[in-house]
This record gives sequence, structure tokens and C-alpha cells, in this order.
Amino acid sequence: MRIDRKWIFLATLLAMFLLIGCPGRNRVEPAAPEPTVEKPPVTDVPAQAEPAKPVDETPPPRPKSLDDLQQDAERGGLLGDVFFEFDQYGLTARARERLAKNADFMKANPSFTFTVEGHCDERGTNEYNLALGERRGVASVDYLVSLGVPASRFKTVSYGEERPFCNESNEACWQKNRRARFVLSGQ
Repeated sequence: MRIDRKWIFLATLLAMFLLIGCPGRNRVEPAAPEPTVEKPPVTDVPAQAEPAKPVDETPPPRPKSLDDLQQDAERGGLLGDVFFEFDQYGLTARARERLAKNADFMKANPSFTFTVEGHCDERGTNEYNLALGERRGVASVDYLVSLGVPASRFKTVSYGEERPFCNESNEACWQKNRRARFVLSGQ
């Protein structure tokens, strides 16, 4: 006996109709709105009510990062690099003036700590330039300590010729690379 597909389809459709039911029968009637109760008027009003203060919705200013503070200090001339003569780590009169300005900034901001980076130009071996950069950083820190800035606020690192400020091979560029740089490292 063979069953026609049409009958199977109709039987399935009928079974689905019976299981699901009519959509109108299961409809839920919306609840009636609750009656509103009138509130009596307020008669007891204070004689001098203060107006509500407006709420300040502006977010508080974001604290500046050390990089932002570093850039602000450098732009303002409060913190600057100290430059050295070729193959030297002794401080020139101009270097001492710059260090005195740096010391004023450091004393005015006693919560800051600094990394003093010693740098060299490209001439000389890597080992020699690393040692010279270290001597430049130490000479700068020693002078700042003599001006009253605590030594505990400094650490020194030498980059030798590895992080040049200028990449040309001429005296004007080399002069910019022979320096001690002061970087805010903590607060």
C-alpha cells in the first residue's frame, strides 16, 4: 500500500495546527490601567527655599602623564639638556647655568625623580662612548647634588652613541649628540 505525499503533508499540517492551537484563543487581554489618585496640593512651603545648584557635568581633568609633564617643562625652559665638548665630560660655564635652572625646577618639584641619560657622538668605539656617556651623566648629577638636589632622586644610564639626536656626520650635528638628558622617571 502506497501513501500519497499529499496525505502526509495534510496530516502533518493538521497535527501542527492542533499542537499550536489557534492564535486568537491564547491572547492575553491587557490589564486595565490603575486608577490615578489625586494628591492634595502642598500648602506647607518654606519661606525662602534655595534654588537647586546646577550639577557640573564636565569630567575632572585627566592627570598629565610623565611624558606630558616632561614636554611642558622642556617647552617652558625649566628642564633642558646639558652639552659637552668633544671627548670631554667636564662641565662648561654654559652647562653649569643650564644645570642651575634644572636644579631650580627639581627643587620646586620635590616629588619627581629623574633618569639622567649620557649621550655621545658617533666617533669612538661603542665601549668608549658608553663609558664617556656614563661620566657625563655622573658629572651632571654630582653638580646638581652640590646645588642641593638629593642624589636619591637620580639614576644614570649611558646610551653612548646608540640614541643620537641628530644623524648627520658633521660637527654641528655631533655637538647636539654630546649631551646629558634629564627625563622624568617618577612622581
